[in-house]
Amino acid sequence: MNKAEHQENLGLGKNLALGFQHIFAMFGATVLVPLLTGLDPSVAFFTSGIGTLLFAFVTKGQVPAYLGSSFAFIGPIVRISAAWGLPYALGGAVAAGLVYVLVAFIISRIGLDWIDKILPPVVIGSVIMVIGLGLASHAVQNLGGLVEGSTLADPNVRVALFTLVITVVGTMFFKGFFAVVPILIGVIAGYLFAVTQGIVDFTLVREAAWFGFPGFILPKFNTFATLTMLPVALVTIAEHLGDVGVLSKITGKDFYREPGLHRTLLGDGLATSLAGFVGGPPNTTYGENVGVLAITKIFNVSVIKTAAVLAVAMSFVQKMGALVRTIPDPVMGGVCIVLFGVIAASGIRTLVESGIDYGDKRNLIISSVILVLGIGGAELGLGPVKLPGMPLATIVGIILNLVLPRNNS
Repeated sequence: MNKAEHQENLGLGKNLALGFQHIFAMFGATVLVPLLTGLDPSVAFFTSGIGTLLFAFVTKGQVPAYLGSSFAFIGPIVRISAAWGLPYALGGAVAAGLVYVLVAFIISRIGLDWIDKILPPVVIGSVIMVIGLGLASHAVQNLGGLVEGSTLADPNVRVALFTLVITVVGTMFFKGFFAVVPILIGVIAGYLFAVTQGIVDFTLVREAAWFGFPGFILPKFNTFATLTMLPVALVTIAEHLGDVGVLSKITGKDFYREPGLHRTLLGDGLATSLAGFVGGPPNTTYGENVGVLAITKIFNVSVIKTAAVLAVAMSFVQKMGALVRTIPDPVMGGVCIVLFGVIAASGIRTLVESGIDYGDKRNLIISSVILVLGIGGAELGLGPVKLPGMPLATIVGIILNLVLPRNNS
């Protein structure tokens, strides 16, 4: 399929298949956040889909980004919920989304000249690598057994490796329509194999009703929750810059300039505020789905919209949602090895194609510090806010780029 076809109408069948592929990619992380914070996973599906559709509208249907639950807000939500109750944490999430709106407004007025100065290729490429490799531990943990002492006698290991092999073979050798859905095929094949290995529990499906409303919750507001949440938005804005940079590199377009960083930030912020208003976790652009785009080379936003509509529908069809939740971790782990690796490789490609000279000590130091902080799991606390790996690495990389002298080889 050539590049032109990527933007054409793919038809209902292809859109559904590709949409489900994105659903599988975002599922694990999107559901994990509400499970850790006490929110309803069905609401997370709903706000993920609605937020993605809102993002697509704000960005004029030009950016193929999928939005899901943000990990950066887990700690603050838990702390606010313990002190004041879950509705106040949701109020803080609404306020955090408005920080995006404010930053988007400022950027719309001052322009983007500052981006090239603070985010040159050496920073962007290194951060993209961190986004992929920083997720690597999640993929390995999801394998469900591929650790020291693991053997093929463990059904988790067999399922994970089988899924990985099918996904790799599909990505490399499938032709025609099957060439654009290798992740979906990997998940389905891995799931069926997992059933034969006896590690799929259908209890959730049997117990779930066919239809039902998600557990929507209205937010409440106080100063404590707002002041706790607002700084987290600065962290996720840094994450947003990295994800949009990855998307730009993969698609060959500069989304910072068209439709504009102010629009992507506005869409992300409004999606986060909307999620808080109905009881869902704050949203963020998802690296998992960026990996799907990188593999399939299908950048048509209609596919992302289809995935969003499916997510909203699944939030009401409880048996369907329950069926997706029965996918074993080893299946998702096998697929994510490929997804996250592709993201990291995109960072390497950025550095290579930009001609970054690592004989220059300045470039060497910037990349080294970004990679170690981001992949090593570094975390810096600033009052109630914690800067974890990728956002911390991004901020430190930006600072180093601004203060280190040039031409110091």
